[in-house]
Amino acid sequence: MEGYGDTRKEHQKYLKPLGDWRRTHDCGSLTAENVGSEVCLMGWAQFRRDHGGVIFIDLRDREGMTQVVFSPEVDEQVHAEAHCLRTEYVLAIKGRVRPRPEGMVNPNMATGAIEVAVTEWKLLNTANTPPFMIEDRVDVSENLRLQYRYLDLRRPRLAKNFVVRNRAAQAARRYLDGLGFLEVETPYLTKSTPEGARDFLVPSRVNQGMFYALPQSPQLFKQMLMVAGMDRYFQIVRCFRDEDLRADRQPEFTQIDCEMSFVDQEQVMTMAEGLVARIFKEVLDLDLTLPMARMTFAEAMASYGVDKPDLRFGLKLKDVSAVVRESEFRVFAKAELVKALRVPGGGSLTRKEIDDLTEFVKIYGAQGLAWIKVKDDGSWQSPFAKFLSESERAGLAETLAMEVGDIVFFQAGPAEMVNAALGNLRVKLGEMLGLIDEDAYNFVWITDFPLFEYDQEEKRHVARHHPFTSPQDGHLELMRAAPEKALAKAYDMVLNGNEVGGGSVRIHTKEVQDAMFAALNIGEEEAREKFGFLLDALEYGAPPHGGIAFGFDRLVMLLCKAKSIRDVIAFPKTQKATCLTTQAPNVVSARQLRELAIRVRETAKPQTAGPASDQAADQAAGQAADRADGQADGGDGA
Repeated sequence: MEGYGDTRKEHQKYLKPLGDWRRTHDCGSLTAENVGSEVCLMGWAQFRRDHGGVIFIDLRDREGMTQVVFSPEVDEQVHAEAHCLRTEYVLAIKGRVRPRPEGMVNPNMATGAIEVAVTEWKLLNTANTPPFMIEDRVDVSENLRLQYRYLDLRRPRLAKNFVVRNRAAQAARRYLDGLGFLEVETPYLTKSTPEGARDFLVPSRVNQGMFYALPQSPQLFKQMLMVAGMDRYFQIVRCFRDEDLRADRQPEFTQIDCEMSFVDQEQVMTMAEGLVARIFKEVLDLDLTLPMARMTFAEAMASYGVDKPDLRFGLKLKDVSAVVRESEFRVFAKAELVKALRVPGGGSLTRKEIDDLTEFVKIYGAQGLAWIKVKDDGSWQSPFAKFLSESERAGLAETLAMEVGDIVFFQAGPAEMVNAALGNLRVKLGEMLGLIDEDAYNFVWITDFPLFEYDQEEKRHVARHHPFTSPQDGHLELMRAAPEKALAKAYDMVLNGNEVGGGSVRIHTKEVQDAMFAALNIGEEEAREKFGFLLDALEYGAPPHGGIAFGFDRLVMLLCKAKSIRDVIAFPKTQKATCLTTQAPNVVSARQLRELAIRVRETAKPQTAGPASDQAADQAAGQAADRADGQADGGDGA
């Protein structure tokens, strides 16, 4: 059409109101069955191609793309006007569905068998040239995509992630509603209590000098709801933890939070299995095998070195401490624990690859990485094999079933370090050697967790989950006499090496709660200061109760086969806890601070959240292993 220029500003004068136009279909639903139908589509111009006077536009919305055709054979005026269209312009079209010409069918598109011959159209809005192409294989930094997140979310893969997220949430609601759960909202502004991670604090203007905390979980509220007789509670709830971040952590995240009265551990776990099975069926049309496999914490640590084992591949760890206890290799002889990881066929690893793996295990506190290769002639290649006696060689070969072509990695030292180093090395090797079936979903319950763990800095026992986790039956005396042996009524659901849910049966009697506080060296005054409102509630006939919380972001990430929970959160934070889209956090005005009676100490110049600083942080963060339990976003509890 004459007069159409090449700039967005010039094109804006051709904008038209939507008026009474209404969409008949989305851009992903038309098929050969619709041929001959008159339709109205609306969306964004993904691509524009001009082929011999015929203009093709791939029109995109959340559901997919449809090829629409502006042809002078259909309408010369409509075709002439379409020359102004550019990438990401917003338009509405009316036209007739027709089959694509022979040989032009696109099997990679859901709508690839048809196209729409345009008879009318409206330009609804123009757009600047985007900073990156709106397509899945975009080759730009994550920080640039997060800066323009509203454009990033237009990409088909990311858009589909949020369809999955919605389906999973609705499936959970339907399932829990069908079991008689009530959806109850709990406060976001609450009291700061010690819950394992740092609180986000919110100053009170009305009560100056006082602070609210954003909840790390609804743990204390949901226990009070059980005292209140709600019987079965759930909510899909936002939680907040001010902790160091990486790919699978965010300062604000979402849980499916559940609590039940008059139940034991088995009932909670059965309910949770049914919930996850319903989500997988409705989202992926996949039938999970129930009941799920089970493994004790002790078994998981012994064979896999971590309490969230990935069972999609083998490579179990072996304790060889007894074999090398008298070894001349002093690293082994004086170690608390010596474990080995045999990798069948791993002898092909190069020295550089082994050196890289050595650097990897140092992340988990290891000083190095010992290894043995079994050569083709059966001899051993190893930096330390010369220190091993013939009986020690024979013992290792038998215990580990070593064969030609194998490599065996060893780690020696404190048990916590050995397990963390080899457990994470196992996963690293599984990825390197292609041992993991990426299409498999392997679930396992981890049970029989220790009730306590020893804090070396504070020189005392601390609750492994939270101080309201019930000990196993018969373990009350162990809490007093040998707390390191006491086990908890706690359980984690693990999927492909990720903790997706965690919970426990709670303490509901004063006697057991007093014993727990005594074991934690928490006096009555301290207990009342921190948890007084819950302790008061428990005095009014608390029923036996238990629950579980699922890390919803992580679960959706696994459903989508995404690499990071940032891919399933609409506006995520970077690993410096900044939002690149809104530039939060930001400096507030002096007036706002005065209203809150807050004065900011000028210890450093405020640093605006920005792509450059965040990219460096993203590259550096995310190497340390998770602490076990509910400090990850899959666990529940204080």
